[in-house]
Amino acid sequence: MEIEALVEQITNKIMEQLTNKQMLTESQSKVSGNVTYKEGPTSTIITGPSIARMIDHTLLKPESTKDQIIKLCEEAKEYKFATVCVNPYWVSTAAKELRGSGVGITTVVGFPLGATSTFVKVAETRDALANGATEIDMVMNIGALKSGDFETVKKDIEGVVFAAKGHAPVKVIIETGLLEIEEKKKACILAKMAGADFVKTSTGFGPGCATPEDVRLMREAVGSEMGVKASACVRDLDTARKMVQAGATRIGASAGIAIVTGGKGTGY
Repeated sequence: MEIEALVEQITNKIMEQLTNKQMLTESQSKVSGNVTYKEGPTSTIITGPSIARMIDHTLLKPESTKDQIIKLCEEAKEYKFATVCVNPYWVSTAAKELRGSGVGITTVVGFPLGATSTFVKVAETRDALANGATEIDMVMNIGALKSGDFETVKKDIEGVVFAAKGHAPVKVIIETGLLEIEEKKKACILAKMAGADFVKTSTGFGPGCATPEDVRLMREAVGSEMGVKASACVRDLDTARKMVQAGATRIGASAGIAIVTGGKGTGY
């Protein structure tokens, strides 16, 4: 079979699943639709409960078990987090656990290196949506950016944005720990040009942590039209506050409970 025909066949099958099975429930769609992309730095007092709806409660460890994913979902429902963030294999499990709860499901694409082809990222996105994902966090093609191949970076993001259009917002992970200042700015601009909804600091598997300085730089680069997600090393309320004050509209953390209860977490 010719490769073009095979691609079309796979695409049609996946999109049929999306249409016929209607995996995106009404409550999950509301979560995606209510994301405030035009929110910028704020001087409002930020409390644990008020920040809960900005948190993607995260578990991306390769050794994560089904019981741990179910527990993550239970915690997300209890604390009213925005979404859970899980690896693609666990999306259908999370969809079952969270149905009707108002908590969304974020999954990752091209994770954690960003070095898969656009074709693979698009297929991952469509499969994730068919299984119930409501938000997509994709890793930018970091090597292409550092090589100066900006058109490839933009088209890579556009492919995922097109695949998710009408179903899920797309967050682009630029992996700030691997980039120079001008590269960070360029990555944000390319994500905006490609139609993404958010830029995100880190995978949590690369070097360094999210910093207020990087969040501020990213906010300045994308303006008020996009969301900025701070992830990696956000483990307490004080750090989360600093990220929001710098311009973050979403927080990715495995320490979500510690953040909202005023404790100190560990991990991602």
